[in-house]
Amino acid sequence: MPHRPRPPRTLLAPGLPASRIVTGLWQVADQERDGRSLDYAAAAAAMADYADAGFDSFDMADHYGGAEEIFAKFRALGGNASVFTKWVPTPGPMTRDVVREGVGRSIQRLGGIPDLMQFHWWSFRHPAWLDALREMAAMRADGSLKHIGVTNFDTDHLRVAVKNGIPIATNQVSFSLLDRRAAGALSDFCLANGVKILAYGTLGGGFLSERWLGRDEPAEADITDWSKMKYRRFIGAMGGWPAFQRLLREADAIAKKHNVSLSNVATRWSLQHEAVGAVILGARLTEAEHRADNLRLFSFALDEDDQARLRHAFGETQPIPGDCGDEYRKPPFLTASGDLSHHLDSLPKIYTAAEFAPGRLRVDSGSIWEESCGYSRAVRVGQRILVSGTTATHTDGSVVCPGDAGGQAIYILDKIAAAIETLGGTMDDVIQTRVWLRDANDWESVGRVHGRVFATARPANTLLEVARLVGPYAVEIEAEAVVG
Repeated sequence: MPHRPRPPRTLLAPGLPASRIVTGLWQVADQERDGRSLDYAAAAAAMADYADAGFDSFDMADHYGGAEEIFAKFRALGGNASVFTKWVPTPGPMTRDVVREGVGRSIQRLGGIPDLMQFHWWSFRHPAWLDALREMAAMRADGSLKHIGVTNFDTDHLRVAVKNGIPIATNQVSFSLLDRRAAGALSDFCLANGVKILAYGTLGGGFLSERWLGRDEPAEADITDWSKMKYRRFIGAMGGWPAFQRLLREADAIAKKHNVSLSNVATRWSLQHEAVGAVILGARLTEAEHRADNLRLFSFALDEDDQARLRHAFGETQPIPGDCGDEYRKPPFLTASGDLSHHLDSLPKIYTAAEFAPGRLRVDSGSIWEESCGYSRAVRVGQRILVSGTTATHTDGSVVCPGDAGGQAIYILDKIAAAIETLGGTMDDVIQTRVWLRDANDWESVGRVHGRVFATARPANTLLEVARLVGPYAVEIEAEAVVG
């Protein structure tokens, strides 16, 4: 019997092997959109075909339609494959019971514990994301989970998780010729801390293919599937259709040189990055499959001339703004649904504003010291918001990122943002910050975090080393904002 080529395998973490091409099932939700139904038995049979051909790692989520149920049918038929899924809760209190019940729903639908349970959080302003990950780590310790990953985490918050001892194996983020954010600070952090990137969107929803080479820009009404709706917005953000066409022409020339498809070149570019453990390529089960073409990814490698051609094309585009995951948390909202402002505004907030005198509002964080020492986390008088000196104290009283001033600054500025937003302002309203350091040598790590958060506002700032901060903290920050 002739040998059939199969995708090579990799070790994402000790005890977590995977195919270097992970089959993504997000399109199951699209296939079931608008009341449509998918034949789960036929979809499970299609999944078995993938596994038999060596594409035996599948990525899904609790909100990808019936993807988890389809995998359970595949497993019941004797199928054997690695399964990665995601838990995407609404921000709120993440107690032991909430976390175990939420994660447990996926375990029940899958018919067993997934090889990788990934976690997505909508807004880091709500600190319960750290409680969720701590409980997931406890589940891993007691055998209720195997491995933990995160999804759409930026570099800063991945750092907070890792520096708090959460055993993160992977971070799943958008990474493609269109969206190169993960190639910078995130890759550096992942390489230094043993976290593998799972790259999705490498084909830009199908736009990175010969089909779109030389084509006129499609009208918005002509783009109907969710994946293309999303990546059409990425094309706009990276410079528009003419810049996209120049990039396609360079990728096509490289493809012809290696006798592969343009899509192969696009995905190979992501796969060759040292921090990338695997790429996730979507599948429309029962409708289409591209396994033979995908296997050609491993028939060639991009050489320095190829990379130089692509770098030249990148020079005529604009970087997608921000860090990985920002498309879900701040404008421009580069998602299938477009503007997420209404959705994000509707998420539960950690704090509540209370009027304590005519025209005066305050926010308390729940610290026992606020009442006993007579202060508030933040106060609003008219258009002015003042935020007390804030430390990296979690809601349970523990210190976040012990000994890591930069990590503490990330958490502190999230707390400050949550207080300001509860009182009707934004971080762009901040006009002054004051930063106290235990050790002046930490100025740069804290300053760079401050710079990322306040890149637009650019408030007045004072930074001081003090003889002693109260408590085991490396940094304390206060802020003042004027709304409007």
